[in-house]
Amino acid sequence: MKDTNTIPLYDLNGLSRSIGIIPLHDKIMALPFSDYVRIQDKMNIPHRHNFYHIRLFTKGSGAQTIDFDKFKIQPGQIYFMIPGQVHCWDYTDDLDGYSVNFSENIFRSIGLNPNYLEQFTFFRGIPNDSVIDLKEKALDEVTYYFKHLVDEINNKDSFSMEMVCFDLLSLFISISRHMGIPVNKQSPMQNQNTLYKFRTLLNKHYVEKRSPKDYAAMLYITHNQLNAVCNNCLGRTAGELIREKIVLEAKRLLVNTDLSISEIADKLNFNDRSYFTKFFKKYTNVTPEEFKKSLSNSIKNIQ
Repeated sequence: MKDTNTIPLYDLNGLSRSIGIIPLHDKIMALPFSDYVRIQDKMNIPHRHNFYHIRLFTKGSGAQTIDFDKFKIQPGQIYFMIPGQVHCWDYTDDLDGYSVNFSENIFRSIGLNPNYLEQFTFFRGIPNDSVIDLKEKALDEVTYYFKHLVDEINNKDSFSMEMVCFDLLSLFISISRHMGIPVNKQSPMQNQNTLYKFRTLLNKHYVEKRSPKDYAAMLYITHNQLNAVCNNCLGRTAGELIREKIVLEAKRLLVNTDLSISEIADKLNFNDRSYFTKFFKKYTNVTPEEFKKSLSNSIKNIQ
């Protein structure tokens, strides 16, 4: 049964303890998918993580739903998920591959900021950009990095964390090169740092803070400066990003919980159901009820 009040959130350390694995330095866990699936039996229930999550499939079939998009699983496919995304799995018994979970601050151990990952389009939180089919040469190379990650985590010597970070970065760069995926290096690093901090604050405060001025104040910059950063990096204003976040969370609650429209309005800090409905329709062109009905017909949560 899906949670009637909220969407389950898995913490890296909590998840690791529940399946009897100690993550390396509390920052990463990696293991063959066949081992992972035998000890973690709740992947078919819609949930989210507070960590980055990667899956490589080398065998089997099935499907995964990421937010509101459903993807058919096939060998040679890799999935990237960022903290906060809602997803669930439906898979066959013979599915195999690798699963890697890592924290947002893992790269600080080698002097890189977490926002380094935003260079890669598959870490933007857009489902269609986060599911990649690898050709044979790319699959062989990527599989090598996953195998080495599993071995290195079990190593746990004084250089293990550095090697793990280098394996992850090599994995991301390898995929980008093989797929010809553009890497965003156009925005100044200062802008990327500010955008990362803004997104972090937005994920934490979107329920109670709706004004770009609130976030600009927490970042010790002006409203205009924050808008300039967002436009430079993403081509959208801070206000647009705030509204997109609220709409996205509303959609997630509509699809993945049994909360009523009024309860969702209250959970997202709207004055009443009517105001929430007007807000939702303004930015989606459908009412919450219409959205919920349309998605229930196209995406079925696995029970």
